Amino acid sequence: MSLFLSRVGRFSARHRWVMIATWLAIFVIFAGVFAAGKGSSPDGSANAAEQAAVKAAPELQLVFNPHSGDVLSAENAKEIKSVLAQAQRLPDVETVSDPLDAQRPFISKDQSVAVATLGYGQLTDEQRESDYAAALELQQNAPDSLGVELGGNLVPLGAPEQGPGEGVGVILAYVVLAITFGSLLAAGANLLLAVFGLGTGLVGIMAYGTLKPLDSNSIILAAMLGLAVGIDYTLFIISRYRTELRSGRSIPDAIARATGTAGTAVVFAGLTVIVALAALLVANISTITQMGMAAAFVVAVSVLISLTLLPALLGLMGTKVLSRRARREIAEGIFISDESKPKTGFFTGWVSFVVKRPVASLVGGLVILLLVAAPMLSMKTAFNIPGGTDPLSTERAAYNLVVDEFGGIQSPLVVTAQGNKLDSHKEQIEQQILEVPGVQQIMSSKVTSQGHQAQFIVAPDAGPIDQSTKDIVHELRADADSIQGVHLEVTGETAMGIDQDQQMKEALVRYVIVIVTISLVLLIVLFRSLLVPLIATVGYLLSVGAAFGASVAVFQWGWLDPLIAAPQGDPMMSMLPLILVGVLFGLAMDYQVFLVSRIQEMHHKGLPSKQAIIEGFSRSAPVVAAAAGIMTAVFAGFASSSFAIGASIAFGLLIGVVADAFLVRMVLMPAALSILGNAAWWMPRWLDRIVPNVDAEGHSLDRVEQQQEGRSADDILV
Repeated sequence: MSLFLSRVGRFSARHRWVMIATWLAIFVIFAGVFAAGKGSSPDGSANAAEQAAVKAAPELQLVFNPHSGDVLSAENAKEIKSVLAQAQRLPDVETVSDPLDAQRPFISKDQSVAVATLGYGQLTDEQRESDYAAALELQQNAPDSLGVELGGNLVPLGAPEQGPGEGVGVILAYVVLAITFGSLLAAGANLLLAVFGLGTGLVGIMAYGTLKPLDSNSIILAAMLGLAVGIDYTLFIISRYRTELRSGRSIPDAIARATGTAGTAVVFAGLTVIVALAALLVANISTITQMGMAAAFVVAVSVLISLTLLPALLGLMGTKVLSRRARREIAEGIFISDESKPKTGFFTGWVSFVVKRPVASLVGGLVILLLVAAPMLSMKTAFNIPGGTDPLSTERAAYNLVVDEFGGIQSPLVVTAQGNKLDSHKEQIEQQILEVPGVQQIMSSKVTSQGHQAQFIVAPDAGPIDQSTKDIVHELRADADSIQGVHLEVTGETAMGIDQDQQMKEALVRYVIVIVTISLVLLIVLFRSLLVPLIATVGYLLSVGAAFGASVAVFQWGWLDPLIAAPQGDPMMSMLPLILVGVLFGLAMDYQVFLVSRIQEMHHKGLPSKQAIIEGFSRSAPVVAAAAGIMTAVFAGFASSSFAIGASIAFGLLIGVVADAFLVRMVLMPAALSILGNAAWWMPRWLDRIVPNVDAEGHSLDRVEQQQEGRSADDILV
């Protein structure tokens, strides 16, 4: 592979303008498809989401909770009537219920809360936005003494406009690159190429979105991951190119060598990310699959650009990617081989400490990771958060007021009964339902004329994600056949949430098994070892645990509420564990490949085990640290978003990256390799014979160079 990729790099550098024009053409084609198809679906009609919006007849609620007196007091009743009269004049409102109407009152038992319902007809997306804004303005301008909250939402909650945090993350990434390279031009080229790759990938996704609607979460995940890996992959190849230039290679040879060696690692790392994201198919959940495939496409574009467009740009920049001092030394004929002398510096001191005290380092790293992961034990997940995702919103306040005063009438359970002559069993069924702890009332019951089916609308005491409501569903399902000849089924928001949450958990178990299997197979192929892949996989699982634990502490417990704009205090979204497992797998394999492959290279060159760890680590750790720092900056920017789902994914990835790069790969891995010694690289002979050799170290390039040198020597002799 390294030989093939070196030829790709040399070709791209030689035909640089053709390669640049090709990628610009690809971008223009994607943009053209997106522009041509924007706003229409394959059949030219409105998309499915808009059609569903037009068909629906939504409602809003005005929830009155006066600060003093009850809702029936003369002054409060007068002001409530005034607000309802204003509601009648809101755009597109067809009906306004009067909660004070003696015929159909909607007042709590203690008369502290009254609820009015605003009924709308069929609305387009544009009408929904403007009508909700008008209703929200009415709620905000209502007398403060009434404590009015607006329940419901006509507008689906998508991603808000991006804030300054994402931009700050990109700026920090540029600063890290500039420090790493010591060259503003190299840093700028790295960032520019990553942004171009991200833009090309996103435009390609959105072009596809004109054929099939995409969820906004797919775009967010693809954006944060595509930017991070795009910067990292370019960083790895540029770093190797600079090393080759400093060793005295010509510009074309340095490009070919960097693309063949670091490019092989990029291909391998990129494939692991792509496979991990594509493997989300095992979840068999359309939203999750869509997110995974969209992000995988952007990563694939980033890999291709790193292998083709980057060599073209390097051919244009030549030695300008080096610092002035390095360029001056090359001009004077002073070359520095990467292996001319042992490495020194911070990372050499770091790894020397770990290698000298491997047991203490291993135990210390494990303790830190397990402590961070500990909150995971109390993780709660929910497929949907009733009342909206923001605990401080008027929508949530209205929802909670209704739940507190009227129980779960907003999200009732629907119990259906099947059997013969259900008329004679109706009272018995109702008695069974009412005896379940947590049931407030049966709001309605109906038996079909044939008497074979019956339906009972059940209001619980609490909301749909409350444990007591879930217990009702579990108990009714457990006793579904307790009445002879009758079978009960339970549905409704709580029941569907339980089923969807269980589906997510089962998908997570399957996915972890798939990911662990992929990890072991790929790493065995790359490192030709059994123990190194095993340690790497266990370390990855520890990183995932740390990401879960920190996410629970922040987004479920609310530990960083003053620092993170996204709402906190809710259960974790059910999709979050799946996303974190998939993305962190790809990123963890990146660090494993780039860090340990250099250690393996030093080991194969005959260095003693511990010395190979120190030398290989010292050469690769600075680049890995820079890559992890860049990812941390990018994810921190997205974590500052006020969009709960996007921020929680970004924060989990941030913690996972820090844990994996700086604890697992830079503490646990060298410590474990030091303890194992040469045994770390052992593999049975029978397995060694059948495992393909991907040549990440570039041995085939060395052989080609030796052959060329031999031919040159023969020519001289002739």
